Parts: sequence; C-alpha cells; structure tokens
Amino acid sequence: QVQLVESGGGLVQAGGSLRLSCAASGRTFGSYAMGWFRQAPGKEREFVAAISWLGGSTRYADFVKGRFTISRDNAKNTLYLQMNSLKSEDTAVYYCAAGLSISPYSDYAYWGQGTQVTVSS
Repeated sequence: QVQLVESGGGLVQAGGSLRLSCAASGRTFGSYAMGWFRQAPGKEREFVAAISWLGGSTRYADFVKGRFTISRDNAKNTLYLQMNSLKSEDTAVYYCAAGLSISPYSDYAYWGQGTQVTVSS
C-alpha cells in the first residue's frame, strides 16, 4: 500500500511558479506510475501529468505542455510537479496518485489529500 501527502501549494500571481511535492510512504513507490490531477471548483477532476515508474516516460495534458514538468526521485520516494507561467485557470486542488501506467485512464489506486493552488490575475 502507498500513502501520499502533497505539499507546496499556495497563492501565486499569474506568470509565477510553484513546485508541488508528493511524499510517498511504503517500499513500493518505485513500482508505480505516478500522476498529478486537479479539480477546480464546480468542475470534474482532470488529468494533468504522469510519469512512469522509472521516470523514462511522461505524459501531459495539452493545457500544461511547455509550462509544467513532472519528475520523481525514487530514492526519496517523492514526486514533483514544477509549474511555471501559471494562469488563473490553473487554480485548483492538485492531487497526486499512484497508478499502473501513465495513461490518464489508468487505474490510480492511491490518492493524496490534495494541495490548493490559487493563481491571482
């Protein structure tokens, strides 16, 4: 089993940057693909990015390509999301999740509690 705890959210001005972290407990972190999802008020949760278990493959939603970068450090059991050029529409609660593949439709079995990102315009 994997337990996930996100951090790094906050309030930032449009055009600014934030780096989210997701700390995982459990010995099997390196066995899972990891993803970031987000949910804005009144909207459904959506896929943001995912990374394979060794970090060799990544996948991004079109709306973050070129602005966000997902990475992981399996030695530290930590997943990251570097977010640059933030826009007001990026405001949401961001969740990390552990799954079977980098597909947005993969079975993500484990989820964190989320961290709030607010971008002011």
